[in-house]
Amino acid sequence: MTSAARDPHIPALTRRALLASAAALATAPAFASGAPTLRATPARKLRFTQILRQLAFSPSGHLLATTEVDGAIKLWRMPDLQLDRTFTHAGGATTVAFSPDGSLIATAGYGGSIRLWSAATGQPVRSLPGHAGTVWALAFRPGGAMLASGGEDSQVRQWRVADGSLAHTLAGHRRNVWSVAYSPRGERLVSGSFDYDVRLWSAQDGRLERIVSGHTQAVVSVDYSPAGDVFASSGDDCTARVWRAADATPVHVLTGGADHTYAVKFSPDGRWLAAAGREKGTVGTLWKQVAGHALLSLDPTIRLWRVQDGRLQLALAGHDDDVWSLAFSPDGGWLASAGADKAVALWRLDAG
Repeated sequence: MTSAARDPHIPALTRRALLASAAALATAPAFASGAPTLRATPARKLRFTQILRQLAFSPSGHLLATTEVDGAIKLWRMPDLQLDRTFTHAGGATTVAFSPDGSLIATAGYGGSIRLWSAATGQPVRSLPGHAGTVWALAFRPGGAMLASGGEDSQVRQWRVADGSLAHTLAGHRRNVWSVAYSPRGERLVSGSFDYDVRLWSAQDGRLERIVSGHTQAVVSVDYSPAGDVFASSGDDCTARVWRAADATPVHVLTGGADHTYAVKFSPDGRWLAAAGREKGTVGTLWKQVAGHALLSLDPTIRLWRVQDGRLQLALAGHDDDVWSLAFSPDGGWLASAGADKAVALWRLDAG
């Protein structure tokens, strides 16, 4: 039940209308007959005592990892979300990633720390020192030999997983690097920054290949499509954008009422792009800045778009505050979301 359904200050008729509207958004197909469609059914919701920064599915899809700002890394068994184990990234955790074979978990946090853990035991394997300031982003290169990171020091780094040594420092961004992602074959690395730019790098030697401009505010999230033909970016300018990988020309600019779009993620089959963030409008954004929490809780905070033509398919209302992270299960059957409302929502997806 949403908080709007419980709030005695919202008249009953208004509550019913809002809930009906949200339910319709979550299920109504937006395409003509014969076009691919997608439905989402709320399945689980977990409440935490701490704000969540990022989450990730294991390659097998059997585990979902969550990170909390106090440093707790929790692994949950799918699909019932039963706690499997907990370990701690000292000083607070900002992001998490599984290695492609599922044997390692990488976490990062405040103060520049990156750590590798055994996924089987939760025991630490090694630390990767080097960043100055918070590390916001991690991504394993396909094959698992390299780990990319980005952070507050404006740098992107590539690390050799086998021994934790630094392979490349990719310098050029002028402000925080919020997100990094590898192309499916691992030849390219894309990064997004508070300097409004998306950058494309050679993952082989760390050479800058292209600066992609278009966003008018901070770029908070980037992702590559599974086929590698397009990549996506999103940020504080209220948009999610899809770019052609071959020449970085724009394909779609996706808008839908968001004040900030904090996360973008392609589905495993590449047909859908999920985007999430803050949906409260100008008044809500000002309220958030002053009061520190959301003004209302029923606005849809997650949208799913069809990549082929950029049309909106679903708008999901399941969070009471900003959504900071999205993850599809490897089989595409589940979508998980997490954020500032100290909750993880799990959605069952059905593609037609």
